[in-house]
Amino acid sequence: MSLLIIGSVAFDAIETPFGKTDKIIGGAATYISMVSSYHTNNINLVAVVGEDFPEEHINLLQKMGVDTEGLQIKEGEKSFFWSGRYHNDMNSRDTLVTELNVLENFDPVIPSSYQDCKYLMLGNLSPQVQHTVIDRLENRPKLVAMDTMNFWMDIALPELTETLKKIDVLIINDEEARQLSGEYSLVKASRKIMEMGPSYLVIKKGEHGALLFHENNIFSAPALPLEEVFDPTGAGDSFAGGFISYLAKTDDISFENMKRAVIYGSAMASFCVEKFGTERLIGLTNKEIENRVQAFISLSSVDISLSI
Repeated sequence: MSLLIIGSVAFDAIETPFGKTDKIIGGAATYISMVSSYHTNNINLVAVVGEDFPEEHINLLQKMGVDTEGLQIKEGEKSFFWSGRYHNDMNSRDTLVTELNVLENFDPVIPSSYQDCKYLMLGNLSPQVQHTVIDRLENRPKLVAMDTMNFWMDIALPELTETLKKIDVLIINDEEARQLSGEYSLVKASRKIMEMGPSYLVIKKGEHGALLFHENNIFSAPALPLEEVFDPTGAGDSFAGGFISYLAKTDDISFENMKRAVIYGSAMASFCVEKFGTERLIGLTNKEIENRVQAFISLSSVDISLSI
């Protein structure tokens, strides 16, 4: 089933306790697209870069099966750039540089060949842009999933609230869920957020796994204990890519299948953190992915005999 991905394709410069990089390829749509390429075909990308973005990176996306007809290249302009430094706990970071550049006035243009998309993944962008994408699709996709962050809750809450009314799945972390809902309990938070529009809510909890909510149903997925987390950048987007592309592959949006999608998302995120940037997401084998998914299954599998 066709998958349309909207988000940033950008440059990152990252510093962690394990080292630092110069400018490397990054952006939400980059991670989502790369991960999705392992689970489904017919991946379409809508994003914007400047003329400084290397053609070799675009060729890499194409080689991985991503259609880049919707990737705008703005002559005379620069690509979005973010630089950050992670603390020793790898859970917190300082933003050193943010240069919006081409993203400041991004107007998403949906090619006609993308109009039949069945699955839509709205990567972290302004809620106005996300809303525009939904409105510009001639037919509503079977499933619309969306990511957002605290920044948009701070400066564009009314626009975010309107966009939430148009989606099916919201994917955020625990801090964002608490801010958006005003509730500390994630169960209470989930109820309030689903009342805003989405039928399904995924709350990422980093090293503590992820929660999936739908109506009165809750699923808790574990996180894979890793000896070292090399670089957390893009882990959330890798999760989103694994989640949405598994749903597109199976074309099943039941709660039971979304539970499986959460496991696939968690598995792909666990690969991402093992090296800088997107490096670990390039050249994965089906066997590696299957083994990683099995590791997650084993973590949460238990045989108990109850005698009452």
